[in-house]
Amino acid sequence: MKKSLQSPLLLMIFLLLSCCKEKHSVPPNIIYILADDLGYGDLGAFNPEGKIKTPHLDQMAHQGMIFTDAHTSSSVCTPTRYGILTGRYNWRSPLKKSVLSGTSQALIPQDRTTVASFLKNNGYQTAFIGKWHLGWDWALKDSTFNNKPIKDHEIFEKIDFSKNITNSPNGLGFDYSYGHCGSLDMPPYVYVENEMITARVENITERKGDYHWWRKGPTANDFDHERVTPNLFNKAEGFVIDMNKKGKPFFLYLPLPSPHTPILPTEQWKGKSGLNPYADFVMQIDHRVGRLNELLDELGISKNTIVIFTSDNGCSPQAKFDELEKKGHDPSGLFRGHKADIFEGGHRVPFIVKWPKKIQVAAISHKTICTTDLLATCADILGKTLKDDEGEDSFSILPLLSEETKNQYKRHFTIHHSINGSFAIRKGDFKFIFCPGSGGWSFPRPLKKETQGLPKFQLYNLREDPGEMKNLFGQHPKIEHELINLFKDAIQKGRTTKGVPQKNFNYHLSSVKWEPLDVFENE
Repeated sequence: MKKSLQSPLLLMIFLLLSCCKEKHSVPPNIIYILADDLGYGDLGAFNPEGKIKTPHLDQMAHQGMIFTDAHTSSSVCTPTRYGILTGRYNWRSPLKKSVLSGTSQALIPQDRTTVASFLKNNGYQTAFIGKWHLGWDWALKDSTFNNKPIKDHEIFEKIDFSKNITNSPNGLGFDYSYGHCGSLDMPPYVYVENEMITARVENITERKGDYHWWRKGPTANDFDHERVTPNLFNKAEGFVIDMNKKGKPFFLYLPLPSPHTPILPTEQWKGKSGLNPYADFVMQIDHRVGRLNELLDELGISKNTIVIFTSDNGCSPQAKFDELEKKGHDPSGLFRGHKADIFEGGHRVPFIVKWPKKIQVAAISHKTICTTDLLATCADILGKTLKDDEGEDSFSILPLLSEETKNQYKRHFTIHHSINGSFAIRKGDFKFIFCPGSGGWSFPRPLKKETQGLPKFQLYNLREDPGEMKNLFGQHPKIEHELINLFKDAIQKGRTTKGVPQKNFNYHLSSVKWEPLDVFENE
């Protein structure tokens, strides 16, 4: 009798221990797909009024969760990419405005924790495949190149393309690295695989045109601008297949160079949208993301693979907003502005997370999240705690993936940044902008006559006025005071998460003048 009672009890204990062991021994694969200059309004799941057909991304949204209030840390690409990988606001780095070029030196120091190095240290195989745009150090023919402004052809003459690069993605935690340094309109046009240039540089190419242009520069024999996006997806699929054979958890960072200029849909996709080449290019990306998700299903690993799809900032005016508007499509949806701006169109982006093991289908979150949140989310998934000098502006979105835990999300405010270094801070419904205009490329542009006579600051209630048309500055002094103090505190502490204060690169807040490029003073 005693034996018969013990057996079911022992079996239950064994099963519980097995489940716990399986839970901790099979962490999810993570794929992070970053489109380049894709607008919030370009996907049907976020803009039902949009005219671009995106069935595969819409299906992915239905299979997982969409975030309607997701933001990049900057309205341009280099700083956003810095924030994604480090979990830290880009303006804490040496880059205070604008973006890097294809010959810029490495922005992220090798001793800073990245999503890749964190996951690698926790048993993941890691890969970067795509557009880097965070700088790496080219080998030089002499030692005189020091990033001082000189003509492009002089820079290229100094690079030794026969030698390996240094301070590369491999040194930041990526086991495998394949891609190009800058945007597809920024030379040199070469692929680098695990620090080695993949083909001889024998050509100088250049193209001019409304959609298809790129700057003049050295081009490797294996670099075909039109084939770059398909090539990167092919490489990504190959990596996934290889990792599945090895049976280890993997992290794939897949930052695309598209639909950024040059806007080059392949022959199969030209004219498919009935709108313009930009819309064709978006449809091509949608198709390839669909293929990647299908591959996960075929391999039987989709259930425990997290797939994130987002964009590095809002849509660029290179997409020809006027052409698209005539056909009923707005890449920014109902939001004001576009890439480079401090307005919502500059940094509010589509954000989809698919994880069948965790997320119920057709889920929607209206919480404000930021692309800096990836590092803390990965740590939370693995039950790890970040150090004080890791992910200073990163908040785990893991609680938001379940209805039962969504109130545990800890981000209380978010700081936005534009191409010229203008700031905004968002908490709840209110957004305070520390400049009179767009801070970017749309009207009213900074330092132009169009900003004269405008209030020095802007305050918007985004719930009542998502298009940021009614400036409430001066009408809510308590809210303005709170947001300004939160912003000051974020600079002074070098972080927005809890922990020991950290230092911002070369800057501190001794007094705030509240001008677009003047919020910091040199130490």
